[in-house]
Amino acid sequence: MPPPDPTAPHEPSGAGAPTDLADRYGVPSRWRRVALLTAAVTVVVAFGGWLGWTIWEQARPQIASGELRFEIVSDREIVATFTVDLADGVDPADTTCELRAQAVDKSLVGRLVFAPQPDARNQVTQSVTTVQRATAVDLIGCTTEGQQRPR
Repeated sequence: MPPPDPTAPHEPSGAGAPTDLADRYGVPSRWRRVALLTAAVTVVVAFGGWLGWTIWEQARPQIASGELRFEIVSDREIVATFTVDLADGVDPADTTCELRAQAVDKSLVGRLVFAPQPDARNQVTQSVTTVQRATAVDLIGCTTEGQQRPR
């Protein structure tokens, strides 16, 4: 037995029952569909524009830091070396970097916020004074006037 045709009119289920849902509920107006489609396209285009702008801005930081190495000098000092990449036109005097020294139990034993002075290879070497022996250094990152999130 073939399946019923969905486009065929329905059999009335009671006396005076309409044979078509469009007769029962009415047909939605065309302008509503056009307005909904226009609004949806506008929202998608606006979101896509915002997403593109966000990706572009985040891909070009004014300052970035990384490649951390450290050496434990004594029970009260640890020396960290890392790279700092500055965008064109950024003055190193307007930037700050943050290092945090940790003990073996992960407690904070030293913290240093300073203006980096990178050498010709974009490396910065900085000594962090600690209150007890440090076993690790975390480079929180560097910020500048136009970029408040550390990188």
